[in-house]
Amino acid sequence: MLKKVFDSAELQMGDRVDAWHESVARAMVPFVMSIDQPAGFRASLRVEDLGAAQVNAVTYSSLRTQRTPKLIRRCDPEQYAVALTLRGRPMMDQAGRQTEPGVGNLMMYSTSWPYDGRADADDGTSASIVAQLPRALLPFAAREVDRLLATRLPGREGTGALLALCLTHLATDTSMQRPGDSLRLGTVLLDLITAFLAHHLQAETAVPHESRQRILLLQIKEFIHRHLNDPDLTPQVVAAAHHVSLRQVYKLFEGQGQPIAAWIKHQRLERCRRDLIDPWLHSSPVHAIAARWGFMNNAHFSRAFRAAYGLPPRDYRALALHAPSVPGPSTAEHGQSTTT
Repeated sequence: MLKKVFDSAELQMGDRVDAWHESVARAMVPFVMSIDQPAGFRASLRVEDLGAAQVNAVTYSSLRTQRTPKLIRRCDPEQYAVALTLRGRPMMDQAGRQTEPGVGNLMMYSTSWPYDGRADADDGTSASIVAQLPRALLPFAAREVDRLLATRLPGREGTGALLALCLTHLATDTSMQRPGDSLRLGTVLLDLITAFLAHHLQAETAVPHESRQRILLLQIKEFIHRHLNDPDLTPQVVAAAHHVSLRQVYKLFEGQGQPIAAWIKHQRLERCRRDLIDPWLHSSPVHAIAARWGFMNNAHFSRAFRAAYGLPPRDYRALALHAPSVPGPSTAEHGQSTTT
């Protein structure tokens, strides 16, 4: 989904550093850059505008970046950036604080404060996914949000894990987008960042009700995906795990095109379908694949699979081995990913 803006492999060695600096400054924010070893410099940048936010997937050799008071006076889009570290050792010094978030964690910085950023990639490249969003879109006072600048923010638990998952999905998704998807995904990302910051600011009540409901739906979907292999996964279990009423869970799924029970069944069927056509799993019996995703009754699974995909599971698998394409899910059974 993200569009390629820069790839150092497409340029001569001597042109890479200046071209990278110009591309990133134009796509993200102007900065001063220095590189100790320009020979062998490698970098890439992919970008997508989601309306409420912009997502950037970046890789780069070791470097140092600085945003100076002079640059801020010249150009300040008044944005916050939330960065997820995928590899390497980035460090950020801003607002009197310094952090090295570590792989899998997040950190935040502002275009309105000077900063000094460094990235040690050893002999490879660092990699990050960076979401940029206007300061005005957050329901918090800037002085409150600024307390989180250049601090390590966990990306493996709670809303941080959901935000990290969303950023990774946006950076790696290659599926065709439908009209309006970018704006919808931008709203999802803004909701997640808002909830993530609210947790760390202890300001959950500042999050709009609609955003809280969308975040709850995302949390429920992620919970379902992590527990699809549990045959006892039911709407009642989902409601209890999130400390909400069953009625509230049903209401959340009213706008999803399917009741929650049907949504769970579709997710399980889709996992079974993917495993059935996976050549690495060709020796796994159909009933074993069904059981792996929570279907303990073979007859029920076969009927449900045929209703969704038009063929019994064995025939579907056989066709997939000899045909370039096989039927996908029917319109009635179409589901949505955790980031939608």
